[in-house]
Amino acid sequence: MELGEEARWKKRTRLFIVAIKPLLEVQYLNWQQGCANAMLRSCAKLIRTTSKGLLLQVYATQKTLTSAATVRDEYFAAIHHVSNIVRRDFYLERTLNKLRISVTPELVFRVLRACSNSPTESLRFFNWARSHPSYVPTSLEFEEIIKILARANNYQTMWSLIHHMTHHHHLSLSSSSVSSVIEAYGHHCHVDQAVEVFNRASLFNCPQNVELYNSLLSALCHSKLFHAAYALIRRMVRKGVAPDKATYAILVNAWCSTGKMREAKLFLKEMSDRGFNPPVRGRDLLVEGLLNAGYVESAKGMVRKMIKQGFVPDVGTFNALVETVCRSSEEVQFCVDLYHEVCALGMVPDVNTYKILIPTLSKAGLMNEAFSLLDNFVEDGNRPFPSLYAPVIKALCRRGQFDDAFCFFADMKANGHPPNRPLYTMLITMCGRAGKFVEAANYLFEMTEMGLLPIPRCFDMVTDGLKNCGKHDLANRVQQLEVNIRGV
Repeated sequence: MELGEEARWKKRTRLFIVAIKPLLEVQYLNWQQGCANAMLRSCAKLIRTTSKGLLLQVYATQKTLTSAATVRDEYFAAIHHVSNIVRRDFYLERTLNKLRISVTPELVFRVLRACSNSPTESLRFFNWARSHPSYVPTSLEFEEIIKILARANNYQTMWSLIHHMTHHHHLSLSSSSVSSVIEAYGHHCHVDQAVEVFNRASLFNCPQNVELYNSLLSALCHSKLFHAAYALIRRMVRKGVAPDKATYAILVNAWCSTGKMREAKLFLKEMSDRGFNPPVRGRDLLVEGLLNAGYVESAKGMVRKMIKQGFVPDVGTFNALVETVCRSSEEVQFCVDLYHEVCALGMVPDVNTYKILIPTLSKAGLMNEAFSLLDNFVEDGNRPFPSLYAPVIKALCRRGQFDDAFCFFADMKANGHPPNRPLYTMLITMCGRAGKFVEAANYLFEMTEMGLLPIPRCFDMVTDGLKNCGKHDLANRVQQLEVNIRGV
């Protein structure tokens, strides 16, 4: 082939590709939409047309081992798919119309909550839902879209929507929604607008309660207007609105964030002299303020000083300190020693204390301390739950102590709350990594007997491992189990 003919052939080929590319893209989009419609056609049957109650409709067929879990998974898969369409599809209204789903208040609320970081798309979805004659908006979805628009600094659209919904649908905003709008204005440093919303709260039939005062106080402190915040506190006192813990915490955190410990102490003393003692002692508020401001060493020093003087810190303050300090693996022993010291002084740990310490100790390899705290948790009259004893089992498996992990797991099944799906998945994965595929298969059968649906990765890992070990009969049983459950 000559050079000129070859160049003409390449040019024709490029022109052909340019001409056919749009057709291929259309065919691909049609194929993709067909797959989505096939999945949603079965999932849409799960959504009722009523606006009350659950949205799940159980089929009138004989229930299999995992029928309830399958129905629930399919329903949330449908919600997830609709949310993905709202977030990513440029022509989302056209795509949603093709799905032929029943628009219900709960569906709209769940999708809005899943798409809270996409304000424009969320508003388009809400407007699309309102266009359906069968859908009647409720205050739940209305307040959710208002919060999304407020956080996105889209106030003009927000007020237009509020005006339309209050006049045409006779919906009103709750105190929490008005509080969210005030906080959003304060977060974007629009203090004047925040004050205006606070003063006009009566127009929304919303009283100026402590929640609204705290929101405006947070907005003022965010802009470093401490004198105005102090004046707002005095107004609360004059109006007879009793401050709560959040009121004190907001202002103390603001003082501590700017390094003004003296002003924070004077504020707490003044409020105590006026008879408004905080629900938590002033020292605990100062410790939490230092932690929120990032002064961890100062907070640790204040707690040590409190313990030396014989004062017991509040359990919430202790949990906040331990949670912050435990992020550094080098400070785990400090948390254990501090735990024993405050318990000796009379502090009663709560569930959050154990939820923080036991996983941290297990991850750090301090198994004796972890078991000791778990025993204390049981002695207090509590039943261990999966997220509490799962880190202990994982730590034992990482140390190669599988026999101890299996015995401990059996003990937890007998004396604690039943294990859940993530715990079984973790245990099967750890057994597979260690080459204990027979034990992994046993746990796979066990979780299916409990009505828990294993993930496909567990089936593949166990089946391949059993075949490599020569356990072909057991591998065939696992494959048959997967076929019976998934129908594949």
